[in-house]
Amino acid sequence: QDDCGEFRSQFEASGRLSCTRENAPVRDASGRQHTNKCLMCAEKFKKEAQRGGGTLQRNKLPASERTKQ
Repeated sequence: QDDCGEFRSQFEASGRLSCTRENAPVRDASGRQHTNKCLMCAEKFKKEAQRGGGTLQRNKLPASERTKQ
């Protein structure tokens, strides 16, 4: 089961997920506590993107910087 399914469609290609700062503590599968479910999912998605070939890091660079590499 994907605990973050409700947020997956909101995750942007740039590696961002816009979350509120509401205080509704939740723990991930490893037991780590997060401020709320959205922030937990944002971290999960970033890790998934990094494991998927580093596209997240490339996308964070401005286009002008990417062409210099």
